[in-house]
Amino acid sequence: MAPAARGRVLAFAFLLAVVTYLDRVCISTAAPSIMKDLGLSFFEMSLVFSAFTLAYSLFEVPSGWLGDVRGPRSVLTRIVLWWSAFTMLTGAAQGLRSLIAIRFLFGAGEAGAFPNVARAFSNWFPTRERGRANGVLFLGSRLGGMLSGPIALVLIARWGWRESFVTFGAIGIVWAAGWYWWFRDRPEDHPSVDRDELRWIRQDEPPAHSGPTPWRTLLASRNLYAICAMYFAFGYGLYFYFTWLPTYLITVLGFSSFSSGLFAALPFLLAGLADLAGGALTDRLSRSHGLRVGRCYLGCAAFGAGALFLFLSTIGWTPIVKAVFIAFALASADLALGACWAVPLDVAPDHAGVVTGCMNTLGNLGGLVGPLVVGIAVDRWHSWTFPFYVTAAVYAFGAIAWLAINPDEPLARKNEESRMRN
Repeated sequence: MAPAARGRVLAFAFLLAVVTYLDRVCISTAAPSIMKDLGLSFFEMSLVFSAFTLAYSLFEVPSGWLGDVRGPRSVLTRIVLWWSAFTMLTGAAQGLRSLIAIRFLFGAGEAGAFPNVARAFSNWFPTRERGRANGVLFLGSRLGGMLSGPIALVLIARWGWRESFVTFGAIGIVWAAGWYWWFRDRPEDHPSVDRDELRWIRQDEPPAHSGPTPWRTLLASRNLYAICAMYFAFGYGLYFYFTWLPTYLITVLGFSSFSSGLFAALPFLLAGLADLAGGALTDRLSRSHGLRVGRCYLGCAAFGAGALFLFLSTIGWTPIVKAVFIAFALASADLALGACWAVPLDVAPDHAGVVTGCMNTLGNLGGLVGPLVVGIAVDRWHSWTFPFYVTAAVYAFGAIAWLAINPDEPLARKNEESRMRN
């Protein structure tokens, strides 16, 4: 799909996603050790999880906007250096307050990573390749999520949970140095891009000239609200896998530490395969049947399947079957992830940082609420089943929200029509 310079951009994006999720998910594996060492309850640990997602949500739009204005080269470098530093500092936490503060600042630093990658994709990939590019990107995120558990278990067993965060944080510094040295915001400015590749990149549109962000048009767009509602549902379901899944596998399903590590990795393995398949599928369906089929109908079906698998996991199966259904729920939702991140580029390629920032803000607000619901349900009602019912209902809501999106209505067209009327 992406020879020459575009292939290297995609490789950098893939590695960024791996590192992002290594740093983000490792705390879920370390949670039992952290809770024991610092004397935290389930609810207090859920506050730690949600501190990250709150900050990540608050700073998504500003960081995405900054990428539109300054370009993803410098902004992504700053983002990765910041979050790597606070990943390392997580190991220095001495109690609940310091842990919450560090994870909040970690989330503030990591905010905008994926919107800035989306902005880079908008500049470097034509429409026909963006679904597959996002599929490869999120394969990296799921690979990072899959590897973080086993790697963290080994590091914690050998050196302790504090030292494991220092190791994870150091990886991002290497990525940031390579990215800043090689990448350019515009393919026209990169010495590795020849005329043929530039012509391929610009096959649908001229080089992007963003101009001022059309805030009024964005805030009046039904598309934006439907995209945000859809991604709220995705984020709500996703964060269970980042936070409480290892604890659930051990304390409820009764798996050993080794088995729980394998079953905690399984959802990310299946989701990574679904990301690749879904990215190719959304582009193929969009070319043959139009964007509404390729993006929205695919998304609706994927989210609906995720709701069904989660509901099935609450029935009286064996622990292994329950764990497999939970894994398939994430994989089903991830089948639409390429479409999720391609839709903002369909409707606003020149303002991809802002639109994906808005979308990811709502996704992470969903991720903030989800772990809290689990923590409250377990602490107060001693129920793990209730949160699964809620998550299945939220996925079903997201499936409906997909049908309200119109990917054939670019915001730039609406902005131009508004100027003509005025």
